[in-house]
Amino acid sequence: MDKEYIEIYTKCGEPTGEKLLKSKIHKEGLFHATVHVWMFCSKDKILIQKRSKNKEINPGVWDVSVAGHIRFNENKIDHIKPKRMDIDIVHEDEEIIIVNKPSGLTVHPGAGNKENTLVNGLLHLYKNNLSTLNGPVRPGIVHRIDKETSGLLVVAKNNFSHASLSKQFSDHSIERKYLALLWGVIRPLNGKIVTLLSRSKKNRKLMSVSEISGKKAITNYKTLKVFYNKEIPKISLVECILETGRTHQIRVHFSYKGNSLIGDKTYGRKKLQFKKINKKFQKILADFDRQALHAKSLGFFHPTKNTFVSFDSKLPQDFKKMLDFLEKFGN
Repeated sequence: MDKEYIEIYTKCGEPTGEKLLKSKIHKEGLFHATVHVWMFCSKDKILIQKRSKNKEINPGVWDVSVAGHIRFNENKIDHIKPKRMDIDIVHEDEEIIIVNKPSGLTVHPGAGNKENTLVNGLLHLYKNNLSTLNGPVRPGIVHRIDKETSGLLVVAKNNFSHASLSKQFSDHSIERKYLALLWGVIRPLNGKIVTLLSRSKKNRKLMSVSEISGKKAITNYKTLKVFYNKEIPKISLVECILETGRTHQIRVHFSYKGNSLIGDKTYGRKKLQFKKINKKFQKILADFDRQALHAKSLGFFHPTKNTFVSFDSKLPQDFKKMLDFLEKFGN
């Protein structure tokens, strides 16, 4: 096999000019693992920021001798093409970018979509001025929100800021508030949902609540309003505050409670049937082609200013149109 090398970085994310030979990973008798987020601290240390599939390798600082046994995650997409697109930038400074992502836009390239993602648009605007800790396919990307979810996410311009933000996500100290429209009235009106989430046994692309295995997921919620009249079914406007950020967490949690999100084709109601419904509202529902979930606000400690910063976003037009109708006719 050809010799493969990984560049070594300092703790601040700057390259040292040295490289680590990766040939050891193919030797028999060495355990293997996949590491998705990593950063070298020095020429003889590596920082693992996410638990690997091999339970022997936990997040923390490891010797390069251990790192030499790790199979690094290589993405098959060699080159990401920049693409001109309108990006709603809520805030920008030398360290971070706050983006208000529209629904329908995937965050980063993947199978079947290599050119129409937020990353393609970011590369057009910022070229190489984005962090590289998440690999060549996810420059600047610290976290994600679902394709059909709208709202705020933070992008890192350099590796130092990326590492700082990643640690805050790992420590669950990031403040994230979402607004959601649910079918029915959730009980209790205000509360906390705590479960384990794991991959569905029926469909590995989906998540499900498990009683025996998975990652702990915590969603705090508060019912802000309940809408209902003779021609409108019961619908709740709920604020969600995440303590963890698991894949599809909010959607799975409310589906588990029996109050799925309006428009959620994956975890929601398959067929909508109403004895009597307002025709205008029925049209709004038919035109609402995604789950009613919006990442409304985001707060964290700024990587270099060491002060807590928070950002808020306006509701997208489709969400606002439905909410305005409910406010007018559903009380």
